[in-house]
Amino acid sequence: MGKRGLKFGSFFTVIFVLIVAVLYINYDNGLQKRLMAVLHGLERLERRYEVTGKPKVAIGYGICTDVFVDAKDLLRYSLSVGTPKHFDEINTDLELKKSFAYYFQHGAAAERFMGNSVLFDELVAKARAASTSYSTIGGNAAVMALRFVKEGCDVVLAAKMTRSLQQMMPGAIKIVGGEAKRDDIHLILEYKSGDSWGPYTSARANRYIVHNDNNNPMISALEDLDKVLPDFKPDLLVIGGLQMMDSFPFEAGVRSSRLDKVHKQMISQPKSTRIHFEMASFVEQDLLNELCNKVIPFADSLGMNEQEIGNLYNSLLYGNISLVTDSTPRVATILDQMRMLFKLIRSKGKTVENSRELTRIHVHTLAYQAIFTVKNSSWKNTVAAAAKASLTAHRHVCGSQDVDLQKATLIMDDSFSTSTKSGSRIRLDENRPVSCWDESFNIDNKFIEVQACIAPVLVCTEASQTAGGGDNISSAGLVLQI
Repeated sequence: MGKRGLKFGSFFTVIFVLIVAVLYINYDNGLQKRLMAVLHGLERLERRYEVTGKPKVAIGYGICTDVFVDAKDLLRYSLSVGTPKHFDEINTDLELKKSFAYYFQHGAAAERFMGNSVLFDELVAKARAASTSYSTIGGNAAVMALRFVKEGCDVVLAAKMTRSLQQMMPGAIKIVGGEAKRDDIHLILEYKSGDSWGPYTSARANRYIVHNDNNNPMISALEDLDKVLPDFKPDLLVIGGLQMMDSFPFEAGVRSSRLDKVHKQMISQPKSTRIHFEMASFVEQDLLNELCNKVIPFADSLGMNEQEIGNLYNSLLYGNISLVTDSTPRVATILDQMRMLFKLIRSKGKTVENSRELTRIHVHTLAYQAIFTVKNSSWKNTVAAAAKASLTAHRHVCGSQDVDLQKATLIMDDSFSTSTKSGSRIRLDENRPVSCWDESFNIDNKFIEVQACIAPVLVCTEASQTAGGGDNISSAGLVLQI
């Protein structure tokens, strides 16, 4: 090629680069304007309704110390890992790595009991020595209690803990449950979206949790909570942390006996006290079956993430547990699962003595919040609740009360279908970002009107922490509805 050809080639290259740069700048400006509009729309809805008075919330069960560490700093990949594999219980270093790989490749959250206490203590010591390690108060009930008191509620927490851990809790939370000799510890292996571990790349930011609990599986503060409930008269009773019973080596009949007491506690509450059950990651079908018989029919409200709803859906419909599900499910898929669960649980409840009518379901996913509430029920402000839950998702994961749009993105589509079968199409309106509509369900020849709301999440792109996200999100959604 001659000099003239080279000059023309260089000229067109420069023009092409300039065009790409201009297009990128325009795209980036357009995205920032869109994110700003969504943020302002969500904040307007959140501010529209404030918590009135001091709602009374009682929460069980349990607490722990969460020890966080970057997964790559604790687990080193080696060829001996071989094929990823699921284990109900972890007892060896190889089982831990195989199990971690199994969930990491799907970007799915997992929580497993480690029966080998020596190995567990070694891992905790190693994690605490890592530069990325830090510790916080953990456990579903405790994290939800912290969020509720932060939002202005009067809170009672049922949890057994050491005196030193109790001194770390806000004085505004009344703690019942007595003193423990040693606090339970949860080791939380965190990873970010796009992280690599051996040949695997994570699809999203998430965490893998291992624990060797002794107090939490026994829900040892249950009787203490029983004693204060009649005088406290809570507006809301939250049941959570029951996944700690998963794979724990109970003596014969002990777990069923403890769940019978949870059941008795729930049915003993007056109708003026609403009951919320917060789901979690379960691997034992027998435990989930017991929950479906002894707990779920006696709750007014259910909270869960995209993996947990798939788990409950498969268990109720097909009698088996789904270990992993799509980490970024379509809105239509989640809505269909919510409808089916609502129908199944409401229908089953009619044949169960002392059952409550399910009137609320909240599913929190990475990309959006989905809330069903029965119209004219005691739940209020569903639109604002969805907005607050969405904002709390970003704030918690990014570790900041203020939403920094430089650390935010939308992964929810510009529009979504309300069903995978014959749903209508709804476009995301940036200025009015929470989309709501009414649906009618015919359950055993009775028509029930439900309000459905979807709120997009400004997904945090620089995750500070993922553990405890669901607990904070569920609590934030509930606080505007009680």
